[in-house]
Amino acid sequence: MPHSDALLDAQLEPILGSKNATALKKAFGFRTVGDFLSHYPRRYARRGELTAITDVPLNENVRIVAEVLDVRERPMRARRGSLLEVRITDGRSGGIITLTFFNQAWRAKDLKPGVRGIFAGKVGAYRGALQLAHPDYELFDAQENPESSQSEAARWALLPIPIYPATSTLASWQIAKMMNLVLEPLRHGAVLTDPVPEEIRAKRSLLPLSQAVLKIHQPEIDADWKHARETLRFHEAFILQATLLEQRAQAQEQAATPRSHHAGGYLDQLDARLPFTLTPDQLRTGEEISEDMSSSHPMNRLVQGEVGSGKTLVALRAMLQVADSGGQAALLAPTEVLAAQHLRSIVTMLGPDLAASVMPTLITGQLPAAAKRQALLRTVSGQARIVIGTHALLSDKVEFFDLGLVVVDEQHRFGVEQRQALRLKSDLTPHVLVLTATPIPRTVAMTVFGDLDVSVIAGLPEGRAGITSHAVSLAEHPNWITRVWERVEEEIASGRQAFVVCPAIDASGAPEDDPDALIEEQEQESDDEKPPKASVEAVAALLAEHPLLGKRRIAQLHGRMSSEDKDIVMQAFSAGEIDLIVATTVIEVGVDVPNASTMVVLDADRFGVSQLHQLRGRVGRGGVPGLALFVTHAQPGTTAHERVDAVASTLDGFELARIDLELRSEGNVLGTNQSGGRSSLRLLRAARDGDLIAQAREEAAQIMEHDPDFSQHVLLKEAIARRLSESERDFLDKN
Repeated sequence: MPHSDALLDAQLEPILGSKNATALKKAFGFRTVGDFLSHYPRRYARRGELTAITDVPLNENVRIVAEVLDVRERPMRARRGSLLEVRITDGRSGGIITLTFFNQAWRAKDLKPGVRGIFAGKVGAYRGALQLAHPDYELFDAQENPESSQSEAARWALLPIPIYPATSTLASWQIAKMMNLVLEPLRHGAVLTDPVPEEIRAKRSLLPLSQAVLKIHQPEIDADWKHARETLRFHEAFILQATLLEQRAQAQEQAATPRSHHAGGYLDQLDARLPFTLTPDQLRTGEEISEDMSSSHPMNRLVQGEVGSGKTLVALRAMLQVADSGGQAALLAPTEVLAAQHLRSIVTMLGPDLAASVMPTLITGQLPAAAKRQALLRTVSGQARIVIGTHALLSDKVEFFDLGLVVVDEQHRFGVEQRQALRLKSDLTPHVLVLTATPIPRTVAMTVFGDLDVSVIAGLPEGRAGITSHAVSLAEHPNWITRVWERVEEEIASGRQAFVVCPAIDASGAPEDDPDALIEEQEQESDDEKPPKASVEAVAALLAEHPLLGKRRIAQLHGRMSSEDKDIVMQAFSAGEIDLIVATTVIEVGVDVPNASTMVVLDADRFGVSQLHQLRGRVGRGGVPGLALFVTHAQPGTTAHERVDAVASTLDGFELARIDLELRSEGNVLGTNQSGGRSSLRLLRAARDGDLIAQAREEAAQIMEHDPDFSQHVLLKEAIARRLSESERDFLDKN
């Protein structure tokens, strides 16, 4: 039998051919059989069950199982050629959608009335009717259905058909055909060695790994894929927790340079010039960090705190404690806008004298060549005690003189491997401090931050005027949008500034650079009249013509702008030279303009709970009261509307995290916002699988208690090494 490692490590090209292997690598980053086998179906369709066409969302890519109703060909009016129109149905009243093909009359030979198949494309509307233009499709082979046996026919109709996460260039059925080739060795007796010990499998009634992989990709009945998914979900949780526990143990064994507090140093100078008193939570967290960094073992600590709770100040105090010992600190930010914002706020907090001493320096990918050379020289010489940047800090070109502390802002934007990449830039392991404003329930923290200690900053600094939030339901009160813009004008007329946030950049409906930022739309009510996503370009044009706001200074901000242009806009906004910014979620994290009082989020139901909470945190940061208006077209009583109402009802981020876990569902069964990219989690969902994660961690911890280096569990040790190498490879691919 082929050995598990040999099969999983095998390259895809010899099995699938160069064209298919290249397509998988481009779409998902897959190189090996092991990569591809972990691309699990998101759901299962049946030949005998048709999709409810009335539920498909407009302007979204969908995959539906349907039956051809009728076919007709007609000449086009405006140009030469013919149009083939194929109506497909779900067999229910009103459940019809039209497929349109230009100059492809030959398709009528396949698309005959009564034929069933899977049809994929973007849902549009033409003269009030749903349509898919030039869709992809795969028809079910009628000859597969043996009419001679009624029981076989029933089995054929109910056989689960895997529907895979796909892309616009790689359809689900193409992936299924490739998967069939890759699974050939398993069907002929090849065995995947299982890293989950046999006694744990028996206790939890889990399938052997080989069977689980086969049954999740090619089930014969629903019970097959359900049992396989349970097995593989625990498998994933167990390997992940074992990996995190081992990394935690290894980190505790590593050596680090102690960075003790020095009386009268940079840290004390900062504290002396602060115009306010630190909150009790800030003081306690600062003491925990100071104690950690005074050790000869590296600190690995997560600080989670509400938006505006003062995490940056806590991090700056830690950076200055390192600078007091002659070391350097690197602050890794997820965007260039935020990195530049951090530089300005840190320079302001330090004041001119302290800033001149520690020389905060910015390194980003789009710095001009001369400025980048100067920044790199300051960093490698040790002149810059604080270095702030984006992923550019991870480049081999960035060298430090004595890196003592790595601060990672908004950890959910980075992975363990990015922290590791910065750790490797020092002879001794630097201390690591992770910041997040996303409230994290315990089980989620256990999954994502299982190798970190946790501190919480719950209270807000004194002097904050607070934020008032309202859900604006246009489904109930369409005219309220007029009052929204009047309210924005009132704030600007009072000398304040405003943000307007949209889910899309332009009329195409394309989201910001991070498509996962938007909530998948299975929660939306089917409503053909629902307006398209609000876009930055359209809203900015609308407001420029508005009778009140048209006289105001309005600017746009989104991810397609260059870093220089984004920074120019933000600096002008901070200086009060712009009254209103129409933006995407590029302003979600870290933008700090104390005079900004108003946040309008259009199509608020398209954003997640934590994201709305983050966006709201951009206003009310100074002595000016904040106002957040969440505008939604969602119907009252829907989950989407409940989500918006929940955020408007409380400022407690941890309460919102709890609500989010209750409201969040499993993802879109029709839409394909999941296209492209790879998630570090396959089947496991931290929000849903908390109990399973805790159980897996307990099982892994019990093994580690008696076998600290997993030397007696060779297969588990190999699986941990494989997971770490995959993470490292993914990281290198992205950087």
